[in-house]
Amino acid sequence: MRPVIIGMSCGTSYPDPSRLLFLGKSLDYGEQRLSAALARAGALPFLLPVLPDTSMLAALVERVDALVLSGGSDVAPGVYGEAPLRPEWAGDPARDAYEQVLLGAALAQGKPVLGVCRGVQLLNAALGGSLYQDIGFQVPGALVHRDAARYDDNEHTVRLHEESWLAPLYGAREILVNSVHHQAIKALAPGLRACAWAPDGVIEAAADDRRDIYGVQWHPEWLDPGSPHFARRSAGDPIFAAFVARVRVRAGLA
Repeated sequence: MRPVIIGMSCGTSYPDPSRLLFLGKSLDYGEQRLSAALARAGALPFLLPVLPDTSMLAALVERVDALVLSGGSDVAPGVYGEAPLRPEWAGDPARDAYEQVLLGAALAQGKPVLGVCRGVQLLNAALGGSLYQDIGFQVPGALVHRDAARYDDNEHTVRLHEESWLAPLYGAREILVNSVHHQAIKALAPGLRACAWAPDGVIEAAADDRRDIYGVQWHPEWLDPGSPHFARRSAGDPIFAAFVARVRVRAGLA
């Protein structure tokens, strides 16, 4: 029986005069630990490149069994009908457009989707929800969800909905995760339901189980056995294993 094939959205490094390698060129890239996490779950991960022809992007999605929307840059407020409150929160409209094509194709083809960090934000915004452009600015009493100096050393607990897809993976109502985001879900998109919350009430996971659409705000791929925090934080591999299992069923590979 063939393995599950998972397509991953990529980030783009735009032309940068200070970058001597590939000077003046755009680069598509993927984060290695996300690919490794999917591989450990038994999937074959493939990076889906940015292509100007949207029909070719849809054709790429046809070749995979599921889509993972990866982490990275901010989602542009225009996706959910707002203007940036500050210039630095303008986001990445080019990446948003590319990922919306991938997402639209996956949904039209009935393919499962997993959003990681930026991925769950894009998922929510593209499906009709909205985002906090900056948690610290817009959520009174919020935790520090992103600390640039500490990066994934930053952490907090997450409370899981007892009837969510996440709760059975951990056998607990509360887990400890990393936190590397300054945007977050504000209003949930129609069809999505909240599955986890930070102590300050910020939504940390969402899902539409009927369509096998899932998203988490933290980075489970960085909660792997190689992490220096592995012994005390909740492992990320169960999330990828559960997603790949659902993909296998959906694709008729179980």
